[in-house]
Amino acid sequence: MKTFLYIFLVLLIILWALGYFVFLISSVIHLLLLVVIAVIIVINWKK
Repeated sequence: MKTFLYIFLVLLIILWALGYFVFLISSVIHLLLLVVIAVIIVINWKK
């Protein structure tokens, strides 16, 4: 399960970077990705 979370986290970071630097997707998507990353970090930190 932890491996899946780390892979998911890496994919989100890559998508966020692509959106930020290349496509300039709306800021709402970036905020959602940052919230998801924060939640994953908190979940892993509590374990």
